[in-house]
Amino acid sequence: MKVEFIPVWKQVTPELADELVAFWREHKAIADETIARERAQQAVCIARDDKGVLRGVGTALVKVIPRLRQPTYYYRQFFAPQLRGRGHILKFFQRCKQVLHDYNAGLKQPESLGILLEIENPKIAAAYKRAVEPGFDAVFIGYSPRGLQLRVSYFDDAVLQAPARISAPAAVANGGRIARRKSGTPLPAAGSASGSITTENAS
Repeated sequence: MKVEFIPVWKQVTPELADELVAFWREHKAIADETIARERAQQAVCIARDDKGVLRGVGTALVKVIPRLRQPTYYYRQFFAPQLRGRGHILKFFQRCKQVLHDYNAGLKQPESLGILLEIENPKIAAAYKRAVEPGFDAVFIGYSPRGLQLRVSYFDDAVLQAPARISAPAAVANGGRIARRKSGTPLPAAGSASGSITTENAS
C-alpha cells in the first residue's frame, strides 16, 4: 500500500475535521464527538493511501508536566488497521516532528522544546528499552501515572526556557489530577477520555 504523509498543522479545514471525527468514530478511537472535534484541530499530519482514504493522523498540543517544567508538544498518533505493521510508525512520527520543528523555529518565541510521548502501545514499549533510542531519538524521562513510559524527543536547536510555575501539586495517587499550567488550564488526567497517547494502537 502506497501512503502519503500530508502536513495539516494549523490548516485543518471544516471538511477535514469532519473526516477525522468520522475516522476516529469508525475505529472506536474517540467516541465523544466534542473531544474528537477538539482533537481534530490539533492535527499535525495525516496519512492517506493511494486511493485518498484517510488511514492515520498525528496530533499535538503544548503541555507542561511538573517533572520538566518546560513546554513540549504532547503527541498522539493513531493508525487504521490497514496501515499497521507496515513500517510507517517511525517515518510518520519523524514527519510530524519535522513539521512541528519548522513551525516552532518560525516563531519569535519558541513554544516547545520537542515532543512528549507516553508509550501506550505495548509492542512499542517492549521494543524500546534503551534510555535513548537511536533513530527514534526519544529520551526516557520516567513513567506516567498509568505506569507507561514517558519519553521526550527534543528539537535539535531546543533551548531551555524559564521554568514554568506549577500552581498545583503533581499527580495524585488516583491519577485524577496531574498539574496546572501557569495559565491555569489543567493537564488531562492520564486515564481521562481525552486519552494519552502516542502511537496508540499503531502496531
